[in-house]
Amino acid sequence: MSTFKTARTFHATADLVFAALQDPVRLARWWGPDGFRNTFDTCDIQPGGQWSFTMHGPDGASYPNVSTFVAVEPPHRMVIRHENVPRFLLTITLTAVDAGTLVTWEQVFADTNFAAAVRHIVEPANEQNLDRWAAELS
Repeated sequence: MSTFKTARTFHATADLVFAALQDPVRLARWWGPDGFRNTFDTCDIQPGGQWSFTMHGPDGASYPNVSTFVAVEPPHRMVIRHENVPRFLLTITLTAVDAGTLVTWEQVFADTNFAAAVRHIVEPANEQNLDRWAAELS
């Protein structure tokens, strides 16, 4: 088990949903699980662009992150490769549906053993990330 997948329907158009993903200021507000905040150093949202930031946890711990935007296809898809440990590929797909936009969040970890060990953290954290994204849209 190295893949975590979840989906959520947002009651907004794909353009509006993607705008909150593509704007670094907005992205910094909602990215991460509950209680986390972000400091972005670099956020070059284009194919091959680098994303360097620190997530600050509610316990005061800091978590440096380095990623590359592999694909940026407004308003339908973004692929992000997390370069530091834990290594994973995140594919976010937006599909228009009658109720708004179906967001599919698929995270594939390079290390199956690591993925299994953090499953209890990753699954709820991904849901919280979508909760925060939805709140950013309202």
